[in-house]
Amino acid sequence: MSNFFLASLVKAFPDIPFQKLLGIEILLVDKNMAMVRLPFKPELVGGGNTLHGGALGSLLDLTGALAAWSDHDIKNGMKAATVSMTINYLTAAHGCSVVAIANAVKRGKELIFCEVKISEEKSERIVANGTMIYRIT
Repeated sequence: MSNFFLASLVKAFPDIPFQKLLGIEILLVDKNMAMVRLPFKPELVGGGNTLHGGALGSLLDLTGALAAWSDHDIKNGMKAATVSMTINYLTAAHGCSVVAIANAVKRGKELIFCEVKISEEKSERIVANGTMIYRIT
């Protein structure tokens, strides 16, 4: 992947309307890896002061997608979509920002397999983990 394309992706990604709604911040993108912060916002609470599981699932999906794009050769296509995603909710994230770290662990011709961990930002306690398959053609 060209450095220009990757820089353009990192710059544009937070401005995608849904990502903007979430308020995500890209902390790091490197070869086969991405780290994204989801700041705590009252609009993302599901009950009490706990981040909604859908917000965590969205974070897993978009962080995995960034990891998938991070080492993609654009000569192989630019159409992409999540094929499947599994998330395990380990504990609640109460009133705090979270950080997701995704690693692309296997690349096929079109499919990229990613593993993602989501932790509380300050305590680094893991609140969710999962896997996703992303397709770029």
